Amino acid sequence: MTEHEIEIRVRYSETDAMGFLHHANYFVYFELGRTELLRAQGGNYRAMEEGGLFMVVVNLECKYRKSARYDDLLRLQTRVDKITPAKIVHTYRLYRGHELLTEAQSTLACVDRTGTVQRIPDVLRGSEASGAA
Repeated sequence: MTEHEIEIRVRYSETDAMGFLHHANYFVYFELGRTELLRAQGGNYRAMEEGGLFMVVVNLECKYRKSARYDDLLRLQTRVDKITPAKIVHTYRLYRGHELLTEAQSTLACVDRTGTVQRIPDVLRGSEASGAA
């Protein structure tokens, strides 16, 4: 599985004084998307971190097209676009209904507790680990 979708309802505490979803909270949603994609693949970030491997953000870009507001029901698509031995590139599309609100991309690197770059575990490689990609 290289793509996953979740629904998120904008909570009041996530909005600014004008009732719009605060720009920083989009990044929280993207992290939620990555976590749920991994969970859908049978993986678990907590277990991976307990094993001494961590995924750190090394690049994050976001294009805000339209605003989300309090109580909007949003749909977040998270997709793995590229995997190298030590990095994963995800793309995100956030919708309200069929209306595209935001597009983003992140690059995460796998490191150990000392910050030394490591190979990405098979569970994060998804179908590539089984030779399907």
